[in-house]
Amino acid sequence: MRCAVLGDPIAHSLSPTLHRAGYAATGLDWTYEAVRVSSGSLPDFLERGEAWRGLSLTMPLKREVLVLGDQVSERARLAGGANTVVFEDGRLLLDNTDLPGAVAAVRERYAGAVGTVTILGSGATAASIGLASCELGARQVRVISRDRDRARQTLAAIRAHASGPDVVWSDLGGVTARGVAGDVVVSTIPAAAQDDSLVAACSEVPLVFEALYDPWPTPLAAAAVAHGQAMVGGLDLLVHQAALQFELFTSRSAPLEAMRAAGEDALSARAAR
Repeated sequence: MRCAVLGDPIAHSLSPTLHRAGYAATGLDWTYEAVRVSSGSLPDFLERGEAWRGLSLTMPLKREVLVLGDQVSERARLAGGANTVVFEDGRLLLDNTDLPGAVAAVRERYAGAVGTVTILGSGATAASIGLASCELGARQVRVISRDRDRARQTLAAIRAHASGPDVVWSDLGGVTARGVAGDVVVSTIPAAAQDDSLVAACSEVPLVFEALYDPWPTPLAAAAVAHGQAMVGGLDLLVHQAALQFELFTSRSAPLEAMRAAGEDALSARAAR
């Protein structure tokens, strides 16, 4: 069976490392590769007729794929994006494992309250983690980005959660003056955008959830460790969502620890270079 992760950029992806480790640990003679597919190119890629069992999707494809699916899970529909495609009898079944993966990643690292959450960034990952926060009990979610219009889809997705959270938007440019309060701060923004003033503004929040894993550590992640804050890292999220994908692709239980160890080794090797 063949599987792959699609996106642009894609060379940095650890998904092949994790999934291949899962196949090795369970004795599956499957393949998993990384394929660069740019925005707008996904329909052409799928029309090639190649024999795939499953695809993982990263930026910028999570939202673009929704109109292409034959069946869309409720959580993918709610999040407004899918990161998983399963091919079943010629049909494309879409799902979102970022949402339950984020729930699992938080509860693995943090047992505290998740009542008020601040999310830096407003893309598909921000929507999924925002919804995961609601699953964990968030009553207020603050989305901070540079463009309110581009954030509308994410704001609408989080507001649609059955718990009825209070969802507000703020401009990223003003966050350093106000600081970040509440229980959790989630970052989905590039490491290069995490300047000293932004990092300082997040220093009092009990839990930092850094959605990136490359480069690692990001300024926010390094500061969280230095300040003794609880932290969920991008690898935590990646491993948990990949384990759920593995199970959807293979119908087998995922070897979570083998997949995690492979990811940790790969990141250590990158850091050494």
